[in-house]
This record gives sequence, structure tokens and C-alpha cells, in this order.
Amino acid sequence: MLNFAIVGCGRIAKRHSELLGHNQINNARLAAVCDIVESKAKKIGQQFSVPYFIDMHEMMQKVRVDVVVVLTESGKHAEHVLELAQYGKHIVVEKPMALTLDDADAMIRACDTAGVKFFVVKQNRFNVPVIKVREALQAGRFGKLVMGTVRVRWCRTQAYYDQDSWRGTWALDGGVLTNQASHHVDLLEWMMGEVESVFAMSTTALAKIEAEDTAVVTLRFKNGALGVIEATTAVRPKDLEGSLSILGEGGSVEVGGFAVNRMKVWNFAEPLEGDDDVMEKYSVNPPNVYGFGHQAYYEHVVDCILNDKQHLVDGLVGRKSLELISAIYESIETGREIPLRFRPKYSRLGSN
Repeated sequence: MLNFAIVGCGRIAKRHSELLGHNQINNARLAAVCDIVESKAKKIGQQFSVPYFIDMHEMMQKVRVDVVVVLTESGKHAEHVLELAQYGKHIVVEKPMALTLDDADAMIRACDTAGVKFFVVKQNRFNVPVIKVREALQAGRFGKLVMGTVRVRWCRTQAYYDQDSWRGTWALDGGVLTNQASHHVDLLEWMMGEVESVFAMSTTALAKIEAEDTAVVTLRFKNGALGVIEATTAVRPKDLEGSLSILGEGGSVEVGGFAVNRMKVWNFAEPLEGDDDVMEKYSVNPPNVYGFGHQAYYEHVVDCILNDKQHLVDGLVGRKSLELISAIYESIETGREIPLRFRPKYSRLGSN
């Protein structure tokens, strides 16, 4: 049985604590929670009858912990992971792993030095329809890839950003690309391969925040395919979709729904047995934008730790999508097409 402790009891902690606190993950349980705002920690601690703390170091010293889950503000992830690595416990961090590449590199080094496994939360990789698309891709069913597109059309009103002072700031959060769309950026790169260059535009359409609430990005992949990222939190009055589509010479697939969880198109030039059942089997839409992937993600984390399996989203994988997001911001600031690999000069992400 692995003891999990949560650091940061904000909005996303509800999903993590419910899975761990309600014993929905085999061989895992919630052991303690921590937040500098005592009322937030107390609420979750009392809900699941576990100790709560306002100091993570006190928690680590007083409670037996095997895995720490860092759910604090994005801009604080690096600071907290670096401090927690010294305890020699495995670490899970929410997306994005950090806001700067230097911080991401420091986090990876710290966990390597401490000899602990380092996981970045990318739960959409574990959505059943996404896994099905990945299988088709690896089997070569798409043939030559032509275009990949992700769309994040969600609703985040001003009340959402006003919940916490750090939301939508360059120093601690970033905008829709860093926060809401980071999962989808990861999926697109995972499916389509290495990115050669990006060109992007953004605007802050409706929200009163520092960063963007709406962006469009075009990508050129090294395999010759093109890509599009459409991301906004300015949909009104409610969430519309979170989707992924892959087009190739051998077929076309689209996964839609609120959280890349519903198979909408499954067409291949050379049908295989079972294709007729795909639409029915993989068309369940989740109750919210978080989807169903967190449970499978945590099961994967536990399996990696207990059985020393290779993990699907480690620090290097998390860094890869951060590098792409950083290049997108560089393009927005300069108005230029930005090649990968690069070191950001003008991106404001992570700056005070």
C-alpha cells in the first residue's frame, strides 16, 4: 500500500483527493494533505479523515509518505518539487510541470539525484478513445500523416479567474495554452511526432487577466505534416469541446466530447475486424472536463512504482510539451515562426 500526500488543496485537488481518499486506486491511499491556507487543507483532511497541515515540511516529517502529489500554482511547482525531492519520495506534479525550461531541468535533476520517480499528470493519454487512436497510429493505419488538430473550446468566466490571485498571471499560471490546453498540446505532439516550427497568435478576449484566453497556433512537424491548435476559455455560456483529430492518407479519426473522451469519427481506407464497433464502444462522454483518465493515470503511477515499470509521462516528456508551449509564446511575442529547439528570449511565461 502506497501512502500519497497532497500539497495544494485548490480546485484540482478535489479530483485527486476523491480518487485517493475513496480508495478507488488499488494499493494507494490518501495519507495527508497540505495547503498554506488552513481552511482548504482542513476541508479535505476532515472529509477523508486524514491529517492536514499548513507546512509541507512538517507533513513530510510527521507522516509516512511514499508519493507526494504537487497541486500548487503552476509557477510554484518547481520550488515545491525541489524542496520535496530531498525527502527521497516519489513525486507527482500537475501540468504544466513548470513555467520555464530552466526550472523543468532543475526538477528533473533533483529527482534523478534523489533517486525518485518523477511523474507529470497527463491523464488524457489514458482516455480509452485516445489509447485506441494511438494503437492505430502505431499499427501504421494512418499511413502518411497529413494534419493533426486539437481544439479546446471551454468556458472560464471572470469568476473562475477571480477565485485566486495567481490565475491568468505570467508569473504563476500563464493563459489558456499553459493551463487548460496543455494536455491537448501534449496529445498532439504525442500523436504527430517531433515539431519543427510553430507560428501563433493570441488575444485576451473576455477575461481580465494578464495572459491570453484565446489562441490559434499552426505547427509544422518534422514528418512533413501540419498541425493546428485552437484554444480558448472564452466560450459562452458553457463548455463546448475538447477534441483531437488525426488525418492521414490511410484514414481519419476524431475524438471529441468535453475532454477528448468520445469517439466521433473512425474511418479507415482499409477496414479491419472490429472497426464497426469502435463508435459504440468509445463514445462515452464524461461528466466534466476532467474526464475519466485520472484513475487510469494513478493506476499507472502505482504500477510503475511497485513493479518498476517505465512510466509514460516522466519529467523529460513533461519538459517536451513545455518546450513547445514556450516556443508558441515566443512566436506570439515576436510575430515570427519559431523553430524547435530553441531557448526563449521574449516569452513572458514564468516572469515576474
